[in-house]
Amino acid sequence: MDLSRASRMFFAGTMIAMGVIGLISGTFAPIWEPDATSVPGRQLLAYLCTFVSLACGGGLLSRRTTAPAALILFAYALVWTMAFKVPIIIRHPLVEVAYQSCSQNVVLIVAAWVLYRRSPTSLHSVSRTSLVEDPGLRIAYVFYGLALIAFGLAQFIYLYLTTPLVPSWLPEPVFWAYLTGSIYVACGVAIVIGLASRLAAAISAIQITLITLLVWTPIVMAGHMTTIHWEESIESWVLTACAWVVAMSFEGRPWFDRLNNRGPQPVAAAR
Repeated sequence: MDLSRASRMFFAGTMIAMGVIGLISGTFAPIWEPDATSVPGRQLLAYLCTFVSLACGGGLLSRRTTAPAALILFAYALVWTMAFKVPIIIRHPLVEVAYQSCSQNVVLIVAAWVLYRRSPTSLHSVSRTSLVEDPGLRIAYVFYGLALIAFGLAQFIYLYLTTPLVPSWLPEPVFWAYLTGSIYVACGVAIVIGLASRLAAAISAIQITLITLLVWTPIVMAGHMTTIHWEESIESWVLTACAWVVAMSFEGRPWFDRLNNRGPQPVAAAR
């Protein structure tokens, strides 16, 4: 099975779904929701987010249009984050949830950039042997690692919000909350320093997937969802898709190595 292609298709379908949610709701899909309620031209921005999600998601379905679609999504998500997420961190630098919220967009930015750089039709496509030396991807991986660290710290700081979400059939919810946070932080640090990055990216993707399946899916199926539960479920779904794109970008590399090692490292290009 071509897992790299599968991750791209899953990500593309996710973005299309975000567009459909925007069309049905007539407002922002959760991943595009600005924290400020008094945003100038709010409705117009919501339509723009819907259009970008649909157009870029559709473009990512085809190998020929992956590069431009991923680049547009990357640029749009980057501008969006700088405009609506970073200012919150500047205003509240000691509030962890500001970093967590921003990190969710950072993961989307990194996934789009990875798809662009690895697309064979990209003007800046990374060759099969140069991923290890590519500074653009290296910077993206560092930001991805920092986002994972922010997710982990949120598990510790907001423990009172995390433990009630642990499935009831798991004993000791506090233990699982701390374990989840520790795995996030450990994987994030490993990716930032470039130590066993492929393994860390795979573990983080598996953990995000398990959280989506074991925590949020039962809540959705139960049908008793608050607005916050709805938003968190959608965001977890998007994070799952993004995490697998990043994890599959290490395909072909050794599981245990440093990112700055030299030598031929075959990596399957996006198809």
